[in-house]
Amino acid sequence: MGRLFGTDGVRGVANVDLTAELALGLSVAAAHVLAEAGSFEGHRPVAVVGRDPRASGEFLEAAVVAGLASAGVDVLLVGVLPTPAVAYLTAELGADLGVMLSASHNAMPDNGVKFLARGGHKLDDELEERIEAVYEEHRTGAPWDRPTGGGVGRVRSYDEGFEQYVSHLVGVLPNRLDGLKVVLDEAHGAASLVSPEVFTRAGAEIVTIGAEPDGLNINDGYGSTHLAKIRAAVLEHGADLGIAHDGDADRCLAVDHTGAEVDGDQIMAVLALAMRERGVLRDDTVVATVMSNLGFKLAMEREGLSLVQTAVGDRYVLEEMKEHGYALGGEQSGHVIISDHATTGDGTLTGLLLAARVAQTGRTLKELAAVMERLPQVLVNVPDVDRARVGSSAELAAAVADAERELGATGRVLLRPSGTEPLVRVMVEAADIDHARAVAGRLADVVKSALG
Repeated sequence: MGRLFGTDGVRGVANVDLTAELALGLSVAAAHVLAEAGSFEGHRPVAVVGRDPRASGEFLEAAVVAGLASAGVDVLLVGVLPTPAVAYLTAELGADLGVMLSASHNAMPDNGVKFLARGGHKLDDELEERIEAVYEEHRTGAPWDRPTGGGVGRVRSYDEGFEQYVSHLVGVLPNRLDGLKVVLDEAHGAASLVSPEVFTRAGAEIVTIGAEPDGLNINDGYGSTHLAKIRAAVLEHGADLGIAHDGDADRCLAVDHTGAEVDGDQIMAVLALAMRERGVLRDDTVVATVMSNLGFKLAMEREGLSLVQTAVGDRYVLEEMKEHGYALGGEQSGHVIISDHATTGDGTLTGLLLAARVAQTGRTLKELAAVMERLPQVLVNVPDVDRARVGSSAELAAAVADAERELGATGRVLLRPSGTEPLVRVMVEAADIDHARAVAGRLADVVKSALG
């Protein structure tokens, strides 16, 4: 069996890769593994289970609940809520684990299962590997130790979760949003009710698009991966800014009043200065991945802030933040983590704090985002090469060194072997887009000749 857990849970085409049987089996395995690890010791275990609006989430939720309850875990069903809401409620209710059914920004046929540990944090890799191993052992015939009678789990709806999460978000705002007009694009996803409610309570005048989920239309032409509609809506309604989420609302991208995109790097730059001003940016440090734009790094240096960079993936950002107690981190994709108020990326929280900065300063988002200049970034995928030799090829190392000397302080080169395919990604940043393209093209040719 190949590894089931990726960087963000188990994902695949619902009813093909991710079946009811798999969801049920993994849930039973998770309950047993956490019990063995001592997570349930001395009390009856409780799980919080939520989902995004995908049609497949309905049967997968039933399978997860059946698995957990059959293993003796009581289940609180919170219904359709964002991933960060499930994480928050897992912590707030003192639950022993959380389960979120979502494939985030993926197209509707996909779905996923993500398990959260006590406190709303992602499970450690070792626990995920143990869950896989236990699942496989029992899938091939080993019987489960099953509770009976009063030992089976009980299941109930927990409708209060919506209000608890909304109140939490409104409560962390440093200032109200009165006077702002904001367009919200909910991607027909998990935040379709939460986000409009929060922004309205915070005082904003809102225009909502992509907030009519029917189980089939999640991420379909709306949301953070499809910004054309929110750009048009911001211009049509003369809004101050637009906030776009993905299907499970753990991401946030924005557009300013001119319709220009404001990406995750720019959002982090704006929030970093706001948090430093309020004295909550611990160690004056931001955490981001190596894929963040060089313009972000240069802006942080100019503003006297430190930038810690990690491998690509929000899990690595979160690990760095947890280890050193940093308050802000994220990715260019808009997955922003504000650790004082969330254990994962929270798109609604990020959008609220971004809008709060606009309201507090009286400056446009365009002006605020200008704190950093996005340098042109060119990405070339070089297929059918030996990705394992990226770090050992002397020919490639020499070519990269030459390119870095040519680009100087306002350019950057990054070579990344794909984690799943036989290809290498060549990323080049430069002050000029034509220069970036030229350098990327030359490096791609060297990758082909050296690793092909």
